[in-house]
Amino acid sequence: MNGQLHSCIYRGQVMHRRFRPVPHRFAYRVFWLYLDLEELPAALRGLRLLSIGGRNLVSFRASDHGPCDGSPLVPWVLAELRRSGIVLAQPRIRLLAFPRLLGYAFNPLSVFYCHDGQRLAAVIYQVRNTFGGRHCYVLPVDAGTRHGCEKSFHVSPFLGMGGSYRFTLRPPGLRLGLSIREHDERGLLLLACMSGARMPLCDRAILSCLVRDPLMTWKVMGAIHIEALRLWLKGVQHFTRPAAGGPGMRV
Repeated sequence: MNGQLHSCIYRGQVMHRRFRPVPHRFAYRVFWLYLDLEELPAALRGLRLLSIGGRNLVSFRASDHGPCDGSPLVPWVLAELRRSGIVLAQPRIRLLAFPRLLGYAFNPLSVFYCHDGQRLAAVIYQVRNTFGGRHCYVLPVDAGTRHGCEKSFHVSPFLGMGGSYRFTLRPPGLRLGLSIREHDERGLLLLACMSGARMPLCDRAILSCLVRDPLMTWKVMGAIHIEALRLWLKGVQHFTRPAAGGPGMRV
């Protein structure tokens, strides 16, 4: 890979810790693609194990993200930013997301890092649930790397809709770091963390990730359901999913 490209792989883990009403924690190994959307397809040129759109061991599809209709992602990102009053003079958009493995992927969270020139100016957190819903939280990045918002999307049947999120991020470099704290009226309820180390975007690194986690995307979906079962067995309150099109089911 050209050393001047920003696109790369991050290999690390996802950790969730619930504090109430019963303690609950899990962590699992994952890897992400971090793609500068202006560098595609140049960043993938010459790779045998990773393709854009087509079938391969590992692939990336624009239709998995943004409006999920296969249209270019950069215009969609800029439109989302404008709707939130954020205009970039020199936009550079980078996406952190799970790839498809053997044609399958599920991304509970995709993160669009929106740069204005060299400065990280905003972040779009695109959240999905297992019921087919998706929602975007569009947040500016000012002098610091912390921001927050009210919760407005149903994610888990074991979490209510009331509450707020507080995000702390490390702009991707040699390491990746992102933590999300969910608060309700009683205080901190849930902590979710993503962390990883940078790897070059090359076949050797991709093969290393596949050897380590050959079924990673299936593991993500499986872990969601296994942890839901564990919470149910612990007696955690179950919240009814909002009706399609209602609050918390925005697409």
